[in-house]
Amino acid sequence: MTDHAILIIDDDQELCALLTDWLATEGFVLSCAHDGASGLELATSGHFQVIILDVMLPGMNGLEVLRTLRQRCNTPLLMLSARGEPVDRILGLELGADDYLAKPCDPRELVARLRALLRRSQPPSGGSMLQVGDVRIDAASLMAWREEESLPLTQSEALLLRLLLERPGQLVDRQTLSRQALGKPLGPYDRSLDMHLSNLRRKLGPHADGRPRIQVLRGRGYLYSS
Repeated sequence: MTDHAILIIDDDQELCALLTDWLATEGFVLSCAHDGASGLELATSGHFQVIILDVMLPGMNGLEVLRTLRQRCNTPLLMLSARGEPVDRILGLELGADDYLAKPCDPRELVARLRALLRRSQPPSGGSMLQVGDVRIDAASLMAWREEESLPLTQSEALLLRLLLERPGQLVDRQTLSRQALGKPLGPYDRSLDMHLSNLRRKLGPHADGRPRIQVLRGRGYLYSS
């Protein structure tokens, strides 16, 4: 079993100790930080494959950490917080979180979410570079560009872009996007897909003629306009 390096930023030291023991049996090596500033420093070191981030932290809170972190790297990130209100989930997703779990959570569900984040980061078989017009993405590294400008996409945004560029001009239904890019079926009140796509559309900007690059077919799905 391959060990995966995970960073958890959470001031609950008892929880961190429990998760360290639990995740070790599942092939994860957990490192811990208990405040926002030290967590941010570790998170930007490039040593971790997934980051678990609590919202309520002493000093620099989790949303501030997330906002700063997303300016520096796109490491897959899961928010883990006792604050499970929809507004907190939406704000976390808007700032670039890839997934969100409310405390208390079942450790088995946490493991499943971590494995899904890791699976989604694996490159597909076949050719690596996809390009439609002036936008391209390396399907292996998930690095993307508009002309020669690098696009600061999160893992979820990059996976959505990859799926859409694989089928330019074709409708991709919402369930397919959610399952293949977000690693989960889309629930009836789940806005995470729409939030990630809204962020992606904003970062891509429109075509030179003003047309939106990603078109919404309400209730059905999305397509990338070539």
